[in-house]
Amino acid sequence: QVQLVESGGGLVQPGGSLRLSCAASGSIFSITAMGWYRQAPGKQREWVTSITTGGSTNTADSVKGRFTISMDNARNMVFLQMNSLKPEDTAVYYCNAVKRADSGTYYDYWGQGTQVTVSS
Repeated sequence: QVQLVESGGGLVQPGGSLRLSCAASGSIFSITAMGWYRQAPGKQREWVTSITTGGSTNTADSVKGRFTISMDNARNMVFLQMNSLKPEDTAVYYCNAVKRADSGTYYDYWGQGTQVTVSS
């Protein structure tokens, strides 16, 4: 099992910045990638950005150039730096980890989520 705990959400004005953190613990070996998803009220959860343990990143077009994901392997943490925030970025942000089992099956693990609200 992998436990993920997010922190850093809150209320910010449009144009502002926030930095989310996610700490991974438990059976973290064989984690292949980590990422962030978000879910706005009344909408489905959507992928935002991800990073492999090798450092390769991918980011959704909707946040590209504004959001940056990074990983601290030594501390088993992943971060999401969010700049130039817009009201449409308002959502619950979830940390995700993908782990490869010995069988070759991949499993997803999720944090409890942290609320980000962009409003004046």
